[in-house]
Amino acid sequence: MFTVRTPRVVAARRLHRRRDRDETGRFLAEGPQAVREAVRAGVVTELFATAEAAARYPQWSASLVDDAALAALADTVQPQGLVAVCRQRDVPLDAALAARPRLVAVCVDIRDPGNAGTVLRTADAAGARAVVFAGDSVDPYNGKAVRSSAGSLFHVDVVRARDTTATVAALRAAGIQVLAADGYGDADLFDLDTLDRPTAWLFGSEAHGLPKDLEADRRVRVPLYGGAESLNLAAAAAVCLYSSAKAMRSVR
Repeated sequence: MFTVRTPRVVAARRLHRRRDRDETGRFLAEGPQAVREAVRAGVVTELFATAEAAARYPQWSASLVDDAALAALADTVQPQGLVAVCRQRDVPLDAALAARPRLVAVCVDIRDPGNAGTVLRTADAAGARAVVFAGDSVDPYNGKAVRSSAGSLFHVDVVRARDTTATVAALRAAGIQVLAADGYGDADLFDLDTLDRPTAWLFGSEAHGLPKDLEADRRVRVPLYGGAESLNLAAAAAVCLYSSAKAMRSVR
C-alpha cells in the first residue's frame, strides 16, 4: 500500500501547484463523480484509492493508498477516497472552432476558481461546445475549479488563450456573433432578436468586469427588476447562456 512517501504519490501531490500542472500537462480529479467522467473521457493516467473506496468502486482499477496519502492527494476537508491523475484536455482555439460550435462561453480574466468551474458546468448544461479561458484567467485545472465543474470539465472543449483580442477576432472570423455580458450594456438581453445565431458570450472578472476596450458586437445587460445592484458572474452566465440555448432550440 502506498504512503505519503511513495514516489508516485509524491509526484501526484506536486500537481496541487499550477507550475507542476503546466509542466506535466497533468492535473488531479477528486471524488467518484469526477473520476467517473474522467474515465469516460479516457484521460486518467493513474487512480489512487483507499481500501474502502476501492471496495466501493470495484469497476475501477486503482493503486491502494493509506488514509494519510489520500488526504495529502485530496484538496477537500473530507475526501471521498478517490483521486485520479488526468491528462489536461486543452484544445486549440482553431480546432474548437472547426467543430462549428453554436454556443461558446469565454471567461476573460476571471480569477476565482469556483466561478470558473461553475461557468464550465453551466455552459455544459446549456449545450455549449467550448469554454475559453482568455487573458489572465485562473487555471481551469485548479482543484476547486475541477470540483465546481462537477464533471463538466470532461464534456466540453477547454481552450486557453492568452490574447483576448485575437480570440474575439477568431470567433468573428468563424461566423460567431460576440456578445459581452455587461451590467451597463446598451442592449437588454430580453430584447435581443439575434440569440438564435451562433454566439460567443464574454464574461468578465468578478472585480472589474470586461475590459472597456474589448470589442464585441453588442454589450448586453441582464435586466434587474428588483433592488439588487447586480448579478454575480455565475448567475449572469447562467441567464445569458440559457437565453441563447432557449432561442437556438426554438428554431429547430
